[in-house]
Amino acid sequence: MPHAETPLSRMLAEERKPDALTAFRVARRWFTAGRRIEMQELAHELGVNRATLFRWVGGRDDLLGEILWSLAEPALTAAVEASDGNGAQRITGAIGHFAAMLDRADFLREFLRREPERALRILTTRAGPVQGGLVAAIETLLKDEVSQGNLHSRLPLHDLAYLILRIVESFLYAEYITGEEPDIAMAELAVGALLGHHDSDTD
Repeated sequence: MPHAETPLSRMLAEERKPDALTAFRVARRWFTAGRRIEMQELAHELGVNRATLFRWVGGRDDLLGEILWSLAEPALTAAVEASDGNGAQRITGAIGHFAAMLDRADFLREFLRREPERALRILTTRAGPVQGGLVAAIETLLKDEVSQGNLHSRLPLHDLAYLILRIVESFLYAEYITGEEPDIAMAELAVGALLGHHDSDTD
């Protein structure tokens, strides 16, 4: 009796051609393994020329930005889900969890070590999607707490979200900004101070 054909079996049997999503997935796999992404090597891996690859994903910085955002977004979501309480306590805890996750990420450490200027430009400026995406996500979190009456802010929430992210960046990437050691605990304390949260609030 012949094997019943399914959409999956058809897809597996097809000669599937590489596309932009394939390029992204391969590059993301290389990046998380600590490998430097070179566009010529990626094009060769995919069996296409550089012009095609650039048409698919943009430049190298564009591709790196998308990879970093694809890793940062779920990390922040997980950090929010792991945070207890509400209002300033919840946001402070979530940001602390998020900063700690980034600090432990070997692929991010390797990228910063290997290409510090490029990494900081993509991570902490509008040159890539990471900063804007994180500000928007933090702003949404702030709005949720404000709408529930758990948080009050004299600052516009977009500006507050931007300040929170800047605090995290300044402590997380301190080694490459000021030459000092990263201090994730201090980042969480600073965010808590900005939001008016203190450890005694949980007692």
